[in-house]
Parts: sequence; C-alpha cells; structure tokens
Amino acid sequence: MLAARPPLSIREHMYQPLTLFLGLRYSRAQHGQGFTRFIQRVSLIGIVVGVAALIIVGSVMNGFEGELKQRILTVVPQLEIQADDGLDNWRELADSLPPANGQRALVPEVTTAGVLQGQQQLQAVQVQGIFPAAKGAEVQLEPLQTHLSAGQLALNEGEFNVVLGYALAQQLNAWPGQQLRLIAAGGGIYTPLGLLPAQRLVTVAAIVRMQSEADKHLLVMHGADLARILRMAPEQVSGLRYYFADPFQALDAVAQLEPKLADGLTLKSWRESYGHLFDAVSMEKRMVNLMLGLIIAVAAFNIISSLMMVVQDKRADIAVLQTMGLAPYRVRRMVVLQGLVTGGVGSFIGLLLGLVLALNMNPLLQALGVDLSFAGPAGLPVIVDAMQVTATVLAALTLTFLATLFPAWQASRLLPAQALRYE
Repeated sequence: MLAARPPLSIREHMYQPLTLFLGLRYSRAQHGQGFTRFIQRVSLIGIVVGVAALIIVGSVMNGFEGELKQRILTVVPQLEIQADDGLDNWRELADSLPPANGQRALVPEVTTAGVLQGQQQLQAVQVQGIFPAAKGAEVQLEPLQTHLSAGQLALNEGEFNVVLGYALAQQLNAWPGQQLRLIAAGGGIYTPLGLLPAQRLVTVAAIVRMQSEADKHLLVMHGADLARILRMAPEQVSGLRYYFADPFQALDAVAQLEPKLADGLTLKSWRESYGHLFDAVSMEKRMVNLMLGLIIAVAAFNIISSLMMVVQDKRADIAVLQTMGLAPYRVRRMVVLQGLVTGGVGSFIGLLLGLVLALNMNPLLQALGVDLSFAGPAGLPVIVDAMQVTATVLAALTLTFLATLFPAWQASRLLPAQALRYE
C-alpha cells in the first residue's frame, strides 16, 4: 500500500517568494475597516506631498543660492593676496604660486575704499581697479557685460572711466557720460595745511545691475588709472585676485595657498565680507527642509497607525497562516513590505510631481497670475540637485521602513490560539 502523503505546507501552496506575495496581496486588498483604509490613504498623500514639497522648495532655494553666487561672488573678490605696501613683483609671485583647485584666473588688482561725490550726495564705495588687457581678465569682465544696464564697458587706460552699480548710480542720480568726483582713502599727501586726499574727476562709462547687495558699493575702473590716483609706483598693484569655477572653492584654496605665501602677504576670501549672507541662506534652507520633513514624519506615524489597525483586523488570517507553518520572521517581512509599498508608491509619485512642478515652476506661476517681476526677466531661479532629490526620496523610504518595524514586531508575536479563540 502506498504511504500517505504528508499535508502540503504553506510554501507548497502559495506563490514564491511567499513574503512578497502576501505583502502585495494585503497592500492591494480593498476589504477591511473604512477608517483603516482612510488612514492608509492619508499616509500615502502625506508622503507624496512631503517629498514633492521638499523637491520643489529645495530646488527654488538652490536657485536663489546660485543667483547669489552669480550676482555677488562673480564681481567681488573671491580670494585675494594682499600686501601691506603693495606688490612690486606681482608677476614673479603669480608664476611661483601653484594652481589652486578650480582656479579660472589669477589677475592683478588695485583696490581702495573711497567716497564718490555726486551733485548733491556722497556715497561710500569700494573701488576695484582691473586690467582688461591682463591674462584672465575676461573672467572679470564677463559678469559686468552680462548685467550691463546702460552705457559701454569702455575701461581704457588714461580715460578715468568708471562702471557703477545700479543702486549706487540711483543714489547719486548718475548716468553714463556724467562726471563725478572720486575721493580715495589712500594716496593722500601731507601739506602744511594737513592731509590732502587723493581725488580725481571720473566719468561714468556704464552701469551694471546685479540685483544684489553689490550694486550699492560697486565701482570698477582701470587699474592703471586707480594706481595713478593712489600715487603708486609704476607696475605696482595692491594684490592678486583669484577667480574659481565655484566661488565656494576659494575657501578650500585658502588652506592650500596660505603655507606658500611669504611674510607680509595675507589671504582674504569673500567669506569675510559676504559669509553672513550665505550663512543666512544655508540656515533658512535647513529650517525649511526640517519643517517640510515633518510632513513625511507625520505620514510615517500614520503608517504605524494604519499597520497596527491592519494587524488587528487580520489577526485571524495571520493566525491561520502561522498554523500552516508561516514563520514569525515571514510575518514581520510581510508587514514591513506592506508599509514599504505605501512609502515606495508615495515617494515615486512625490518624486514625479516634485520634478514636474519644479521644472515648470515659472510657467505654472504665470498661468496662475502670480507677478514674477521681482525675480527679474528669467523668473524664479530653479536648480534641481540630483543628489538632494535622491537624499529626499531615500529619507522618505527610511522613515517608512522605521515606521513598519513596531507593527511588524507586534504581528509576529501573535499567538494563533488566542487569535482564533473567538473566531
């Protein structure tokens, strides 16, 4: 007589892999308490909104930070090598310095603080003397040409032409062709009547509109003309100026170049003048991300609630599966997978929604009638950072996974006898 075949185990009855099958089955199930389904949908919507909002707001904040870099750090000194009494051998010094990481140009400069006198007003300015014919000077002239508002960049030696920031020109009511008096802080001479400051009539050649804080104090002229005003020796400059592909690379270059400098030379980066502005933007980004991240955190707590309700509702099903041989670790995986489905679907939809809205932000706002004139002709700046987007999605999935651990542990501790007692 043939031996009786032992009863089939649950592994032989069900599809493989078993945990995946059960988790997806319960995720797609439409039966159960209405409130449980409502909480599940709220969790899904919360993750979608949280991920999309983080991508959209993060992209806009990245855009504003990029605009600050472009509108401020491209016209102000990114990194300077300065000497107390000026540099006479700046060419030899430039040749002796190793190239810094990300370096675009190393150019001579003549700088001083000063006062610009208009017809009725005086304004403090930071005078930048550049050498248009020097190697790498095109890097200096490029942002000025890009943001030219009026006039021409006619910085020819001996003409004492100047380029003003838009806000400075408005304060002085100055326009191209008008003459102003520049009073320099350095270069004065002592007379029996006291200190006679260095001064000169200069002609406004152009006005640039950077739409940033730099517009208030920007004055650019030919370096040789400024050197004459300051009564500097021929071929003498104030220092050397670095330009980088990314202005933030100037901070790393400080540590690289400082050991190479001789005594009497100092390094000064843009952070000393504008670091507070970028620190404020960075802090604002962190706070906004934290607040929007709370949306995902609330959705994760809703996932905990919904899974606990599902476990309570499916006590009998889980107990039957356990009596058929389903191991506790498989029960845990099943519940974890069910929660991850919600988190994964929500993250994917939020990713698509966030990217679509971020990349089409300006047309959508214009269609809604939002006035974007404050942002300039290009509209709101938007920069989608792939690393930041990836981190957002991974953070949402991680929170979802952590939210499933407690319900999964509770489900694996169910005792079949107790669960089936009243069934």
